Amino acid sequence: MSGVDKIKNKAEEVKGSAKEAVGKATDDSELEGEGKVDQVKADLKQAGEKIKDAFTK
Repeated sequence: MSGVDKIKNKAEEVKGSAKEAVGKATDDSELEGEGKVDQVKADLKQAGEKIKDAFTK
């Protein structure tokens, strides 16, 4: 996984965590859900990159 991809995925995960926290704090279930979706997408991207790295070695 390239360093740039790692940073982008981590940033998306952090953004999702922030959205989720703000959603919880403001009782905005839609924003909270968006945050959870962002985190899951970032996790899936990271897993895909790890699999890709395993096959390129």
